[in-house]
Amino acid sequence: MEKVTVTIDGRKVEVPKTATVLEAAQAAGVKVPTLCYHPELRPEGACRVCMVEVKGARSLVASCVYPVNDGMVVNTNTADVREGRKTVVELLLANHPQDCFSCARNLNCELQSIAADLGIRKIRFDGEQTNYPLDDKNPCLVRDQSKCILCGRCIRACSERQGVHVYSFTNRGFNTTVSPAFGQGLDQVACTYCGQCSAVCPTAAIVEKDDTASVWKAISDPTKHVVVQTAPAVRVALGEALGLDHGTIVTGKMVAALRRIGFDKVFDTNFSADLTILEEGSELIERLTHGGTMPMITSCSPGWVNFIELMYPDLLDHLSTAKSPQQMFGALTKTYYAEKSGIDPKNIVSVSIMPCTAKKAEAVRPEMNSSGYQDVDYVLTTRELGRMIREAGLDFAALPSEEYDAPLGISTGAGMIFGATGGVTEAALRTVVEIVTGKPLDNIEFKDVRGMTGLKEAVVPVGDLQVKVAVAHTLANARIILDKIRKGEADYQFIEIMACPGGCIGGGGQPVPVCAEVREKRIGSIYDCDQAYEIRKSHENPAIQELYSTWLGKPLGEKSHKLLHTHYHPQHKK
Repeated sequence: MEKVTVTIDGRKVEVPKTATVLEAAQAAGVKVPTLCYHPELRPEGACRVCMVEVKGARSLVASCVYPVNDGMVVNTNTADVREGRKTVVELLLANHPQDCFSCARNLNCELQSIAADLGIRKIRFDGEQTNYPLDDKNPCLVRDQSKCILCGRCIRACSERQGVHVYSFTNRGFNTTVSPAFGQGLDQVACTYCGQCSAVCPTAAIVEKDDTASVWKAISDPTKHVVVQTAPAVRVALGEALGLDHGTIVTGKMVAALRRIGFDKVFDTNFSADLTILEEGSELIERLTHGGTMPMITSCSPGWVNFIELMYPDLLDHLSTAKSPQQMFGALTKTYYAEKSGIDPKNIVSVSIMPCTAKKAEAVRPEMNSSGYQDVDYVLTTRELGRMIREAGLDFAALPSEEYDAPLGISTGAGMIFGATGGVTEAALRTVVEIVTGKPLDNIEFKDVRGMTGLKEAVVPVGDLQVKVAVAHTLANARIILDKIRKGEADYQFIEIMACPGGCIGGGGQPVPVCAEVREKRIGSIYDCDQAYEIRKSHENPAIQELYSTWLGKPLGEKSHKLLHTHYHPQHKK
């Protein structure tokens, strides 16, 4: 790639000819503040916080969109630059709620951090402030337009990354807002609740709906037996919310923290991920050998399920009928576990810790009550659990490592890799191939379906069959797959789709900020965990084997169908 030489604050640096001034500054090791800029989204130059001085330019320029040229001289730290940045941030703060102490993003707010870095101690501007009602009528996300700084990140994430296009700028000037069409709430429009908007928002204009108060209340009720399940991707990200390095594996400390918070039993969603493989894998074998709608597509990502229900309802027959691990777990908690423990299910409160905001909506779907009760009562995101641990006053780093409770805490490496894109496919193949062939695999690692490529394909021999699989993550890539199916161009037998970048490790409820490097570290930890498991195939989980032999009967059996499977339906929103 052709290079040019740019001088940044007196230091010469070579950068690609296509680079921006901001990228040149970063290459030179110079930190330029940004708000509207996000490294994974199209630059827009909306906020002007990244302004710098370019020799020969008539005014300060927005470095995130200003292209470099050979011989350019840039100064990032002049009096005019510092004053210009302060003015922009003060204007933003003048029309921003001053509730930092009680804000969900306190101490993790990009606007707050930049104001501190710029040494802003007084806001010189005083004028009219906007005030908007909360958009909180959905179960997953809360939008507070009064905290919006009009950076446009949510618009770009929703359109570029997810291809859903829920948000846009409306009105002009001082009255400009970011809003769904016609000012409707998220519950009224075709929002999948994936939460990627909240993952890129620099302030608290979009956050997950906080259910921690309800969980604290349940824990404090002596008549309730409160159990918790933790998703695989939570244990490789929770540490980030508590001051540890990205991707740190905190499984044992997390279990210890949950016990100290007051949960009566601490279980592992990996258990029901193993169960999902037995049910979903058996369904795939059934469709391959006895006929059925092909290709079969995974159904464990609720943001993805919302997407196909909203955008491609004509393809719903392709979805596996298997519930997600969260919902399988909830159904078993209030049936199998209640029966084995002698506890009245009406007194069980089932809580899940998920990397996902859409899981909150999944839990309240009317069909998710096969136990006779709402199978999962409350869903907390990784961020919410981090706040609960801080609220409990726990020194997380000093906690000992503890084990999950049996039997719903016994799991395998196959259940663990559900947290990464390609993981469901790999876990399914570990089981399906051995069930069909009756022989152990020489190599259980299917690395062709791993990695952060948005669309991946592989052909895997399963007995006499050559099974072609596809893996997609983000809803924009899901759309590509679904369009191929509509056109009759998809020659796959099995497709895995995850709504979020990187899969669950990049979920909308994970600690922020997040970028590709952070996702890679979390995924690396997912596979490190898999390697550490003594058992790495779902069908070899002894607790799953006992569940079938003593209670469920068999995969796809009558009891399994009632508790562990469901059907999806079109959603009619615009």
